[in-house]
Amino acid sequence: MSEPDRMSVSRVLAVPDLSLVVLIGATGSGKSTFAARHFKPTEVISSDFCRGLVSDDENDQSASGDAFELLHFIVGKRLAAGRLTVVDATNVQTESRARLVQLAREHDVLPVAIVLDVPEHVCAERNAARADRAGLPLRVIQRHQRELRRSLGKLEREGFRKVHVLRGEREAEAAEIVRERRFNDLRHLTGPFDIVGDIHGCRSELETLLGRLGYKLARDDQGRAVDAVHPEGRTAVFVGDLVDRGPDSPGVLRLVTGMVAAGHALCVSGNHENKLGRYLNGRTVQHTHGLAETIEQLEKEDEAFRVGAAEFIRGLVSHYVLDGGGLVVCHAGLPEKYHGRTSGRVRSFALYGDTTGETDEFGLPVRYPWAEEYRGRAAVVYGHTPTPRAGWVNNTICLDTGCVFGGKLTALRWPEREVVDVPAERVWYEPAKPLATEAPGGADGRPLDLGDVAGRRVVETRHMGRLAVREENAAAALEVMSRFAIDPRLLPYLPPTMAPCATAKPSEEADARGEGFLEHPREAFAEYRAAGVREVVCEEKHMGSRAVVLVCRDEAVARERFGVSAAGVSGALYTRTGRPFFDDRETTERILRRVRDCVERAGLWSELDTEWLLLDAELMPWSLKATGLLRTQYAAVGAASRMVFPGALGALEAAADRGVEVAALLDRQRGRAADAVAFTDAYRRYCWRVGEPAPPPAEAAPGLAGIRLAPFQILAVEGRSLAGLPHTEQLALIDRLIAADQSLPSGEDATVADATGADATGEGAMVMDPTTDDPTVMDPTVGNAPAGSAADRIPLLAPTRRLVVDTEDEASVAAGVEWWLDLTAEGGEGMVVKPVRALVRQTDGRLVQPGIKCRGREYLRIVYGPEYTRPENLRRLRVRHLGHKRSLALREYALGLEALDRLADGEPLWRVHEAVFAVLALESEPVDPRL
Repeated sequence: MSEPDRMSVSRVLAVPDLSLVVLIGATGSGKSTFAARHFKPTEVISSDFCRGLVSDDENDQSASGDAFELLHFIVGKRLAAGRLTVVDATNVQTESRARLVQLAREHDVLPVAIVLDVPEHVCAERNAARADRAGLPLRVIQRHQRELRRSLGKLEREGFRKVHVLRGEREAEAAEIVRERRFNDLRHLTGPFDIVGDIHGCRSELETLLGRLGYKLARDDQGRAVDAVHPEGRTAVFVGDLVDRGPDSPGVLRLVTGMVAAGHALCVSGNHENKLGRYLNGRTVQHTHGLAETIEQLEKEDEAFRVGAAEFIRGLVSHYVLDGGGLVVCHAGLPEKYHGRTSGRVRSFALYGDTTGETDEFGLPVRYPWAEEYRGRAAVVYGHTPTPRAGWVNNTICLDTGCVFGGKLTALRWPEREVVDVPAERVWYEPAKPLATEAPGGADGRPLDLGDVAGRRVVETRHMGRLAVREENAAAALEVMSRFAIDPRLLPYLPPTMAPCATAKPSEEADARGEGFLEHPREAFAEYRAAGVREVVCEEKHMGSRAVVLVCRDEAVARERFGVSAAGVSGALYTRTGRPFFDDRETTERILRRVRDCVERAGLWSELDTEWLLLDAELMPWSLKATGLLRTQYAAVGAASRMVFPGALGALEAAADRGVEVAALLDRQRGRAADAVAFTDAYRRYCWRVGEPAPPPAEAAPGLAGIRLAPFQILAVEGRSLAGLPHTEQLALIDRLIAADQSLPSGEDATVADATGADATGEGAMVMDPTTDDPTVMDPTVGNAPAGSAADRIPLLAPTRRLVVDTEDEASVAAGVEWWLDLTAEGGEGMVVKPVRALVRQTDGRLVQPGIKCRGREYLRIVYGPEYTRPENLRRLRVRHLGHKRSLALREYALGLEALDRLADGEPLWRVHEAVFAVLALESEPVDPRL
């Protein structure tokens, strides 16, 4: 082609959107101008610029070594971050290009060469026009041109996947860069998807599974399935291993290829497709691992089918990145650093996974547990390694549930994250070893390990991203967990701390009368209104101890689902720090039996399709677990005040009678004495008699009289976290449990304690004596426990009163305030205000506080001391620093949600405990305990 003809042709240069573009050309060939025309300034890394950075002179050739070291460092960082990078340097020498090709390989991106082959005289003229290069010797340009000529024929052999040569300045000026989307980059496809695990020739099971997923099969004139369409436009995605071992690999290929061709499905390559493809292309392969069966089945098909199968397999990629980058589908799994990358290493990992280099007792390779270390944002869905059931591990899930070995064929609905499976019709192929959990991290997983919790930890959560646990907090949690906690297999969740409401605005008039508030519900309502939450539910806050109840339908469920081997264990009842509530197992089991009976009568086992429930609750009375606190901190203050104030007041009154001017002091001391009485009355409301020895054969175990359990949320059931259920629906379920409890017949647990009753520790029931404030002395007239004969029916479950408030309706807000005032006037602790809808986020995506506690004026006297309502004390206490406490509440909430999600997803114990342990660790952060 003549020069004029060449000038008129626009060259389109295809460049992968993630690649390392290497510009090659002599000095003065126009590389910098070309780069500036076609690429963003941040994408171009110039050797001249780097030379200037290290020496303040872009032409200082003595600084070239440091300059290129810096250039390679920057290039590596950009490629690691997944950024297209352009290197603007002469790059005419083989050794300079070799380092760049190596960088591309290290980061699994494609190297692309763009050569600017410009005549020598043009280069010389351009350099002469630059003041900083006017004296450049011509021999430098000539040397560059010679090296360029020697390089042109070997660039592809050096490793460049694309080579574009622009000859002459006009062709360089007319060139157009077009960025190509990588074959595996389908981020623009957002689904919804149905991802299907390893099929291995089980065509019948595949048709059944597609039917369950809602697909309508299309068949040819011979009745063979050749396509499947979902009426709602869903797309099937196959993780590979369509063939081998099973009874009808051609039938699976026919259906999947038809779906892919019609745009109804996507498919990635599995290692079995890779091997079959090599066979169909005439390569020599061993006819093992089920390939012999596939070859025999294919021989019954015509040549056109086999050619089409070979073409289909040849076009399969190693993995797909979907749904805006939030979903990666591959065959054997893929670490985050390989997502969207293109190299032989990436393809190999996606097809075969990685191994430790060891073999097991069956002579099979031991898989490297990459999923245990995965912390990526994208969910990775894969197959390859058979596992009894699909379970999430670190945002990854293996869908190979061994259908061909007699297991199940499994699919994952995305974004619903719902697992759907169908059983195998029979064992089609005897496995080399029993079907067991071998997928990385596995559903059963490895044992708990100290390394999972020691030192600084970062826990990936679905609702709040990555949350850090400091080393010192982890050490404190480890002390508690190892010494005091229950069996970790029965400890799937710890509840978060609760955020207090914003400090009430001061009212000088109310403060002067001693009626000021430190906390007021209007602040909670206003906070939720500002966050865009209109409907909130106000729930009565019970004054007891936070309790988590894990109740199984029977001991067999506890053994099979939670791995508990001890006899007589059907669940757990533990505190918010993971400690058992009762030292004797029998008391726990009696409570669990009652709850289990209520669940049965309420019909929740079948309705929720579960064999176990996890409940969040409050266990009362407070005195049941707070004996030490009451004795040393509260009762001591009350007893001291009762001893001191009568004498002091008597002396002051006598002095006043003698005419001594002590009126102001007397009034002050009378007020202090009244505050002390109010303080004593406040904490005594939450202490009452509990239990008496149960009749034989459980003579050592206390009865349940006086014990009240107030459940307010069902946290999780088998296969589901219910933390996202609206609170009104939660409380409706709880009401059914309470109604069932009311209907239970009287029994041994319905006895009423007398003055000789024992508490849960066998040390005597806890009630305050009104004259001594001694927590070891019984007083049957004090407290809220019901009284009556032994035949009286005493329920265990306590209801939670509630009121729904519209935060944008002033009348509704006023009603909520009035409800709170009445509740606290009756002696209630206060209320918790929650959004009716759970898991609410603000417009900026941040989680809204799941609950704000608003404690009553008299209850806060227990917390802040008898005289906290005095104006001077209120002014000081209103300067409360709530930020840390509120941050802690949100972080613990997100970790609790993560633990519930992992539990519901069937993840292994160590994965669930990673989040549980983090909650306990955060509890050791320094924060004002009064908040």
